[in-house]
Amino acid sequence: MPFDATFESLATFECPDWFRDAKLGIWSHWGPQSVPRYGDWYARNMYREGSDQYRYHLRTYGHPSEFGYKDVVRQWKAERFDPDALIDQFVAAGARYFVAQAVHHDNFFNYESSVNRWNSVKIGPGQDILASWKGAADERGLPFGITEHLGAALGWMAVNKGSDTVGPLAGVPYDGADPVNRDLYLDNSRFLPTQDVEVPDPWYVKDPEWHRYWLEAVTEMIDRYQPDLLYSDGPLPFGDVGYAPGLSAVAHLYNTSARIHGANRAVYQQKDRRPEVSAVGVLDIERSQTPGIHPAPWQTDTSVGDWFYNVRDSYKTAPHVIEMLVDIVSKNGNLLLNVPQLPDGTLDLECSQVLDDLGAWIHVCGEGIYGTRPFRVFGEGPSSVIIDGFTEDRVNWTSSDFRFTRRDNTVYVFQLAWPADGRAVIRSLADHEVASGVRLLGHGPVPFEQAHGILVVRLPEAPPVDVANCLAVDLRAG
Repeated sequence: MPFDATFESLATFECPDWFRDAKLGIWSHWGPQSVPRYGDWYARNMYREGSDQYRYHLRTYGHPSEFGYKDVVRQWKAERFDPDALIDQFVAAGARYFVAQAVHHDNFFNYESSVNRWNSVKIGPGQDILASWKGAADERGLPFGITEHLGAALGWMAVNKGSDTVGPLAGVPYDGADPVNRDLYLDNSRFLPTQDVEVPDPWYVKDPEWHRYWLEAVTEMIDRYQPDLLYSDGPLPFGDVGYAPGLSAVAHLYNTSARIHGANRAVYQQKDRRPEVSAVGVLDIERSQTPGIHPAPWQTDTSVGDWFYNVRDSYKTAPHVIEMLVDIVSKNGNLLLNVPQLPDGTLDLECSQVLDDLGAWIHVCGEGIYGTRPFRVFGEGPSSVIIDGFTEDRVNWTSSDFRFTRRDNTVYVFQLAWPADGRAVIRSLADHEVASGVRLLGHGPVPFEQAHGILVVRLPEAPPVDVANCLAVDLRAG
């Protein structure tokens, strides 16, 4: 039965098993904002007088009245972009789905669009980035997703209509004021912020022309690439303005998937936690997570470093990423991990090392990740991640900290710090949950004893992996 563009109809969405089983995705959050190698939100911050990126732009390229973002995008060539090699690298790291950015807040499209001439085929790389990614993913049987960040662009881009307040070019309009490039910079001078750091929120603006543009663009993405996953960077676009373009897009996504596959296998993701909104798809939480088991599947999206390549970055280490993955999966979540690409399309050595180390761990412990479901409790022990906005500090785990997953009659127990006394003491099994055998993944069977629900496992002298070792505890049937 086709989905209608209503909350009532879309609330019948059921998360497909491929997504619930996959647990780990890799994201290419990549586009012309990577060109300066100076981090996220470059297309906005280069027009924010006094910001780090403004100063960098001024001293590297020139004043934004003369050399603007329209000129930056022309420098994006993606000349060493090899999607086949990259997808192979992501699969080796353990990715079970792949997601590519279609358009960021900068209104530049990474595919050949009939909606917007500012796209990667007509300007810059001279190729359809999304089509290249999709071809490589399809060839390897990897579910393919796309992200759109377009909804916020109307207000986000308004700073390009401003000018310096001090200095030799004070009062000279930035290049966004030139009507020749309005189709990139948008007709949004009314959103020019009154304060330097203010980002006008267009989500609830009643602007039918902008809503039409957004829906036409997202419909084009769905029709051309038939994604298994569509992510909106923010809440369901314009869901509270009476006319709901976001609902129309989600219905079209699901109906397109059902027509191709016989039943819907697509997943829509957005960041509004209100139950009536999150029910239309899968909740995404940026750079954070849930404190416990969430009843519905959900996803954390994060990055090894900054969202766009940044020479100033300090990267997450592979052990940090692995601990996040284990904690998230124990709570019924997936991890979508961005690996920042250089403007030429390659990865630097540090990011490649993170992927290699992640893949080595997955090779040993993936049995406890893929295809699992939450146990009765997500874990035990004194330590936990901090749930506070975009906080992602690595936790100082102890040998009493465990995270659990389950498949059939096997409970997987991840020990987040290797014990000095060679024992894993697990206290969360109920009296009726009796162990019939215990394996340490990467090692083999290990001796154990169980009394009053407490399971004590004797571990070998050396751990099979350096982080988050996994015990497979087989429970007696019945």
